[in-house]
Amino acid sequence: MKNICYTLLLLLFAQTAQAITRHIGSGQTYATLDAAAADAQPGDTLLMHAGIYPGGLAITNLKGTANQWITIKNKTGETVILEGGNNAIQLIEPAYLHILGLIFQHQLGNGVNTDDGGTYDTPAHHVIFEKCTFRDMSASGNNDLLKLSGLDYFEIRDCQFLNGAAGGSGIDMVGCHFGKIEGNRFENMGSNAIQCKGGSENVRIEGNFFKNCGQRTLNIGGSTGLAFFRPDTAHFEAARVQVYSNVFVGSVASIAFVGAVEVDVANNTIYQPEKWVIRILQETVDPNRFLECGNNSFRNNIIFLGNNVSVVANIGPNTQPSTFQFSNNLWYNQDNTNWVGPDLPVMETNQLLNVNPLLTLPENDDFSIPPNSPATGAGLELNEPKFDFLKNLFANPPSIGAVEANPVSGVQQQNAFKTKPFSVFPNPVGDHFWIQLDTGFSSEVLLELFDLSGRRVVGYGFEKQILGSQPWYFPLEGIVRGAYFLKISLDGQFWGSQMILVN
Repeated sequence: MKNICYTLLLLLFAQTAQAITRHIGSGQTYATLDAAAADAQPGDTLLMHAGIYPGGLAITNLKGTANQWITIKNKTGETVILEGGNNAIQLIEPAYLHILGLIFQHQLGNGVNTDDGGTYDTPAHHVIFEKCTFRDMSASGNNDLLKLSGLDYFEIRDCQFLNGAAGGSGIDMVGCHFGKIEGNRFENMGSNAIQCKGGSENVRIEGNFFKNCGQRTLNIGGSTGLAFFRPDTAHFEAARVQVYSNVFVGSVASIAFVGAVEVDVANNTIYQPEKWVIRILQETVDPNRFLECGNNSFRNNIIFLGNNVSVVANIGPNTQPSTFQFSNNLWYNQDNTNWVGPDLPVMETNQLLNVNPLLTLPENDDFSIPPNSPATGAGLELNEPKFDFLKNLFANPPSIGAVEANPVSGVQQQNAFKTKPFSVFPNPVGDHFWIQLDTGFSSEVLLELFDLSGRRVVGYGFEKQILGSQPWYFPLEGIVRGAYFLKISLDGQFWGSQMILVN
């Protein structure tokens, strides 16, 4: 590991004098969103006032810049609904776009489409959906609440996905890379809550709640036509997907690995799936091009079953189940005290079998566990995830399941998420990453990167900056691939830390 001998540029997302707020709605400057988008410049806010707006919009090349994003949002405290249309909005080749607080409902095709316009070498990139609601599809086929095709560097956080089409997904990704899906709620999906296929890679699915999400709550991989892979040389449906600290309730199968490789499923709570816990499948079969589904891990998960599940792992042909890793999972069948355990394809290490995890009140969606749960402190020590479903730090060793029984207390926990929130994305990192610090006041900033041995690789100090709600962009080059800790200090006080993976 070598020290970095360059200056890292910090770009604060302050609006310039040219950036303006464009008001949309009845009696406002613009009657429709697409009219305002046609005039939008980097740094602008497209502010939608209360109302029900017709869907069916197509918006092309709506692009901010790395230090001046374009924001589409509702006016604070007002309800904005985009109603009907084939899609509420089709965003074609957007970049540096933040969509906040909108409701999309009753679409006939997909709720919202975000795509690269079919030009796979120039993907859509840097798009955030935050605190949006996607609901009540007026379609029953393969129609998705949020369709993403050829989108890189994205985040979907604190959104709701409700009542999807019978044959569709909550979020369907085709050839998407470096994304984070965090803190969302999915309920009453048709086929699945999240599908990640077509060469998708480096997507983190963390801290979400899934309830009654169809055939496969998570379809990690799938079956994609060869013409739609991004890139067209991809040799997997999905790779390096991280599934951390989520709660799964119901659905036919909780997690399907389908032509997927190097997927990590850790510290989740799975409650009463209808038929299977996991499926290991290969739907895109070509040994000359595609890797067989394998080299995936399933660790530190609570699985709470009833007698309806007779086969835990459904394994299809053309897969490599022997390459999976199972460790430190707690398996409990509430209806069968003599249950002999799951039919896994390989021997599991440190398995906890048929002991009640003592979930607090699952009928009220409370999946916490008490300190006397057998899952407490029984997890394998992992580098990730660091935070549980409730945004508390895992203990060391961690509890099994999505919720830590003995969350780490003190300054670090408070600083990291509760009173001093921040986020780093995407993670894993490519050639750059983003930090969002929501403080609203001016601070001196110190950023330090440490390797896993605790050695500081590089540090950067900055004079007082006003820390707003927009993320900061950091180019990153010259760092050897691996795992690092990013430490953030404001005014000389520890603010928080985050592990990042550099690819």
